[in-house]
Amino acid sequence: MTEPTRLSFGIKTTPQNVSFADILKVWEEADTIPVIQHAWLWDHLQPMRGDTSIPVPEGWTALAALAARTNRLQIGLVVTNNLIRPPALLAKIASTTDVIADGRLVLGIGAGGSAGPESEAYGIPQPGAGERIKRLAESITIIKRMFTQDTVDFDGKYYQLVAARCEPKPVHKPYPPIMIGGAGERATLRVVAEHADIWNMPGPPYFTATEFRHKCTVLDEHCAAIGRDPKEITRSVQTHVNYEDPAASRDTLLELIDAGAQHLVLNLPTPYPAAPATWLAEEVIMPVAAKANAL
Repeated sequence: MTEPTRLSFGIKTTPQNVSFADILKVWEEADTIPVIQHAWLWDHLQPMRGDTSIPVPEGWTALAALAARTNRLQIGLVVTNNLIRPPALLAKIASTTDVIADGRLVLGIGAGGSAGPESEAYGIPQPGAGERIKRLAESITIIKRMFTQDTVDFDGKYYQLVAARCEPKPVHKPYPPIMIGGAGERATLRVVAEHADIWNMPGPPYFTATEFRHKCTVLDEHCAAIGRDPKEITRSVQTHVNYEDPAASRDTLLELIDAGAQHLVLNLPTPYPAAPATWLAEEVIMPVAAKANAL
């Protein structure tokens, strides 16, 4: 298998209705397949709907364990809920994980607008959208400083630090790539333009390729407004794959690529088939990469 030159493909293993051992098997398999370049978990503390007694491992703990058992894949959460952990603590967790991963972490983060019932269950604050976005911007500023400065003092509206330290520092210099998730056109994409290396949003069935294309245009406009080259931000989208109809999955990906997607996160539904990463590479990724690169 050879890597595509223009696009990157990864897997997402939502840790619900599946054991950690089964997720580990998928990640270890994917780690041996070069066309799969990144792997992702989510950041929820319980199922988003239905039976809340179903086990759901904590995302960063599971990610660190998977980092220790893989060697090549970029890894991360799509995306960390900014409201669950104070930003200085998140910086410490992320830096430690990047050390374990030897520089392979991508720090995915979002404003935390989809916490759902876990917000009340866990006592997680759930302010309005405007405040969530402002908190996200402060958090990213703090995290970048924690990654690059010996000590950090910060006196923001939402967060305050006094001589905070983050040791060890991340292996990836100056810090792991920052992926911001979200689709809000007025505020979220403005923060993406200011801070992100990668921007991620949901694709089908939540948003169509046409909607993704429109969001890309809005992001370009925000970049122009602040004088940033929009090509500096990788456009990422996540979508589910269909084990029964890989042709439909290929068509969906090609539509998203045509709309501007460069970084494709493919959610593997449970239960997994035998050798799901190999199936994904052979039935979906390699044909899509070959066709997209030929366009």
